[in-house]
Amino acid sequence: MHAWLCTTLDGVDALSWQELPTPEPQAGQVRIAIRAASLNFPDLLTVQGKYQVKPPLPFAPGSEFAGTVEAVGEGVRHLKPGMAVAAIGSHGGFATHAVVPASGVLPLPPGFALEDGAAFAFTYGTSHHALIDRAQLKPGETVLVLGAAGGVGTAALQIAKASGARVIAAASTDEKCQRCIELGADATLNYSRENVRDALKALTDGRGPDVVYDPVGGDLAEPVFRSIAWRGRYLVVGFAGGAIPALPWNLALLKGASVVGVFWGDFVRREPAASQAAMLQLAGWYAAGQIKPVIDQTLPMSELKAAYARMGSRQVMGKLLLVNG
Repeated sequence: MHAWLCTTLDGVDALSWQELPTPEPQAGQVRIAIRAASLNFPDLLTVQGKYQVKPPLPFAPGSEFAGTVEAVGEGVRHLKPGMAVAAIGSHGGFATHAVVPASGVLPLPPGFALEDGAAFAFTYGTSHHALIDRAQLKPGETVLVLGAAGGVGTAALQIAKASGARVIAAASTDEKCQRCIELGADATLNYSRENVRDALKALTDGRGPDVVYDPVGGDLAEPVFRSIAWRGRYLVVGFAGGAIPALPWNLALLKGASVVGVFWGDFVRREPAASQAAMLQLAGWYAAGQIKPVIDQTLPMSELKAAYARMGSRQVMGKLLLVNG
């Protein structure tokens, strides 16, 4: 097998493509021949040592991938060689093969493309947990999605629409805003050139959004929170903008609003039954054509560093896929 190995936490440039012995799965593990892996923002943080999960060195990055089961270890009952599966973990995906705990492997339903499987669980699981579980989104409410053209943003947009909400998609360029309209957004906001508070006031008849989905953080947080509706819910999903905002607490008091943390990884670990139910609903929406991963580019696995560079330049709309031929 081959894998991109991270031997130091010096970032993307230190990664190297290496040949390794193909491992055998131990008890409770499976070996997957990887067809496709997607690049997520935590994959960038992980190779820099900045993510909350820090795998022991050396490791292959890549937290989300899909492929075919090749071998199963002792005690594994729900997976068999030849099955199409998706895997979620902290690392291992940027390779030709991976041995992972069977508990983190999801059989893909018939008709579920492997490429979509590699770009599904992380972003759609996060967005479903945020909007449906944490925000308790109701039909007819207005959702503001920040970073709406990115991986979790496009997933949040689709899930909100599937739930009967009105969606305002906020992004940094007119091109990204137009892509969001094509994906079903009801309105857009270009926060690189529009006054956020004025735009939200106009788009909501002065009421403000009921739910804010924020994977960006940074300077956008305060003006958006000042614009939130009465009893609004502000979902803290991540900080792709770099800075962790400090919000004045009196704003929550004045709006009767909630600041709600979203940590999908721990939700999966702590509440596996609820997580499984969410994934079943998502699979049903996928089968019905209501949601589908937005693929920005599909690149050979050998071009991982180019994929990282594209993500770092903030050009990505949807997800980047790396595939093995």
